[in-house]
Amino acid sequence: HLNCYIISIVTNRIGDFGLLLGILGLYWITRSFEFQDLFEIFNNLIYNNEVHFLFVTLCASLLFAGAVAKSVQFPLHVWLPDAMEGPTPISALIHAATMVAAGIFLVARLLPLFIVIPYIMNLISLIGIITVLLGATLALAQNDIKRGLAYSTMSQLGYMMLALGMGSYRAALFHLITHAYSKALLFLASGSIIHSMEAIVGYSPEKSQNMVFMGGLRKHVPVTQIAFLVGTLSLCGIPSLACFWSKDEILSDSWLYSPIFAKIAWSTAGLTAFYMFRIYLLTFEGHLNVLS
Repeated sequence: HLNCYIISIVTNRIGDFGLLLGILGLYWITRSFEFQDLFEIFNNLIYNNEVHFLFVTLCASLLFAGAVAKSVQFPLHVWLPDAMEGPTPISALIHAATMVAAGIFLVARLLPLFIVIPYIMNLISLIGIITVLLGATLALAQNDIKRGLAYSTMSQLGYMMLALGMGSYRAALFHLITHAYSKALLFLASGSIIHSMEAIVGYSPEKSQNMVFMGGLRKHVPVTQIAFLVGTLSLCGIPSLACFWSKDEILSDSWLYSPIFAKIAWSTAGLTAFYMFRIYLLTFEGHLNVLS
């Protein structure tokens, strides 16, 4: 637990350090902390070539580093799965909806500033697409139910960052809201599953959270099974459910931005369905493996 705590602290401090330096750099250029004044002065300075382009890019990159750490983007993504040691309702609130949303919101709020620096927009979408693919691939290989959901969160946050890099901030914030509801439902359902597993294996996170020991829980927790299935279907992008609308918007915008990124994003949408149903089937279908 101490090791997980240290990893969380260090990676978040790296992001915070970048964010503070970026804020100071921006203040040094514009002499303002007000968003509206800041954007106006910044755009005028760039338009009139009154500020060094490299320095501006550096400040924007440092600001983006803060968002990368908070929103578990590659390469500062290592802290979230380890932070899943906490209680499940905390995971549902902080690690699905509120804290990880801070980085996405920061980038969305500073988009008028980033949009005049093309290199930064390309960097944001590149980091986003790497995170999308990496999160989905890592989620496929997890046996711990909460770690699987954590990597799933990472992948979905990658979609939001990709959308912001493409300039479609409406789709990004829409996906932020739809994903928050779906993922909170999945985390709360996983807490119910872990709680019911503890009745059999005792308090042991290595066993109670391990999907290898689960199976056939549909008979024991039918309400949880329905809730988990609804959350899974939404996250997979089944039409008429929440995440379908937001993810569809991001995917259709990605074709206009870059066909390569679009192909990766589309194939990862298939991977999302694969790893989510893997978690669902390992947990609820078949027979209880801990007894066999």
